[in-house]
Amino acid sequence: MSIQGLFYIVAVILLVLAALPISTGRISLGLLGAAFALLGYSWDTITGAVN
Repeated sequence: MSIQGLFYIVAVILLVLAALPISTGRISLGLLGAAFALLGYSWDTITGAVN
């Protein structure tokens, strides 16, 4: 599994947790999940990888 795939899995887990009625204090799991999804999507651009 690539690091890009790992970022997507973390994003999905965080977004699922954000949908549950749990209290996380000041941390927004939805925004954190969206950030990981964006990081996974743009990983090739960030690292300069060519597929």
